[in-house]
Amino acid sequence: MRSRFQATHVVFHFLGLLLILLSFVLLIPLLVLFLNNEVNDGTKTLFAFLLPSLLSFILGVLCRFLFRAANPNKTQAMLVCSIGWLVFSAVGALPYAIGINASYLDGFFEAMSGFTTTGITMFSGLDGLPKSILFWRSLTQWVGGLGILTFFLAVTYRSGAGAHSLFGAESHKIGTDRPVPGLFNTLKTLWVIYVIFTCIIIIGLLLASLSLFDSICHSFTALSTGGFSPHDASIQHYQLSGHPNFIWIEYILVIGMLMGGTNFLIHYRILSRDWRALFDNTEMKYWWTLIGIFVAIVFIERLMKFELPNQLLLNSNILKIIESNFRAVLFQVVSIITTTGFATQDIGSAFFGQLAKQLFLIMMVIGGCVGSTGGGFKVFRISILTKIIQREIFRLRTPSRSVSTVIIDGKPVTTNEIYRVSGLFFAWIVLLIFGGGITALLSQLGAYESFSGMFSALGNIGPCYIPVKVMGQLNPAIKIAYIFGMLAGRLEILPVLLLMSPRAWRG
Repeated sequence: MRSRFQATHVVFHFLGLLLILLSFVLLIPLLVLFLNNEVNDGTKTLFAFLLPSLLSFILGVLCRFLFRAANPNKTQAMLVCSIGWLVFSAVGALPYAIGINASYLDGFFEAMSGFTTTGITMFSGLDGLPKSILFWRSLTQWVGGLGILTFFLAVTYRSGAGAHSLFGAESHKIGTDRPVPGLFNTLKTLWVIYVIFTCIIIIGLLLASLSLFDSICHSFTALSTGGFSPHDASIQHYQLSGHPNFIWIEYILVIGMLMGGTNFLIHYRILSRDWRALFDNTEMKYWWTLIGIFVAIVFIERLMKFELPNQLLLNSNILKIIESNFRAVLFQVVSIITTTGFATQDIGSAFFGQLAKQLFLIMMVIGGCVGSTGGGFKVFRISILTKIIQREIFRLRTPSRSVSTVIIDGKPVTTNEIYRVSGLFFAWIVLLIFGGGITALLSQLGAYESFSGMFSALGNIGPCYIPVKVMGQLNPAIKIAYIFGMLAGRLEILPVLLLMSPRAWRG
């Protein structure tokens, strides 16, 4: 009987550790609460963090006491991963429910959107919310950027076979290669880079005269490619409010989003003065090429339509108009393909043409690089699918006995990896159809808007063609479908499906 339920013991023992860690993370927003004197406005916001922290700590201790420890195998690590993300979101929803009287489902949705760095929000009127709540939204995305389990391993300094299994459960975000030997050294290196880049973005935004609070929140959500902003208008807020340096703010955040969407192994090589890392592998070549092509097409469509040619002829400040439109296009393309989701223009507005709106959906599927904080299917896997197509064309025009192998960066891609990429892509298509169908069935939205919601959730993007106010009023079944989509997209589907396997829990 003990061996039959070994997986349950292992999963909930490690879940206890995660809950104890979360209890301390929930106390961090209290610094913002006291610095902004929110206690003077009532104790509701104070208890919004104290009570969930206490609950998380008690549940964590109980799990540690009731379930015995053991090193998790690969299957058990995936179960820990999936359950961990669900429980983090379940507890992380309480500050919204207690602090701003949000429904628990909307709070759970917001927490899941935060930890998975998706960025879809259920809330409007952000500018009027307590700053501690807004900071919590940003903090959830920063913690989830490199992964909850990698954060746990880095903080607790755990090692051994179990740690390797836990690390592997989220390794799709980190990449298969390691910058340095040893698991702990790898985790330390990744988190040092993550913290340094976060500080760089904060300093850049401060130099652009942004407030310290806004600088921290936006640096957290830019590098994690999460996209939560403390303002309803997102980054466009600064232009609308007349901020003198809104242009520099936008360019700084473009750099921050690109940092987050790029493989952190590339960052390590660049910091080691290996500048060739930016262009010397297949994924990076695809990465820069895709960004360049998307920016060019969207910008050309912008020039061709919306009377821009007439504006250029009638206005003497031609360069300013061109720069303004190019910056808006660049920002939005980088925001979508890195799966960040910041906005200086609503992607569903008339500013963008129909071709651009179609391309945004494609970018949502592609996403960032393997080993980045970005979501989506990943550029590296797109390159593999491209190579598979090339191989099939090659086989059609060569003798049947010819040997053809998919080669990436001089290395053959294994058959198992080809099966995995193909299966994952098919699962993506199925989930997109499922989410789009549920949305169309249970709402008054059109086909275009219905599909965009699941594109956004599964790709961990944030923006879609459903207005925020409409998103908050969607049928609960649609919200649950999107929650599943966000988790499946963040963990790349398979660990989530493993939760439904009784055999996995008995292993």
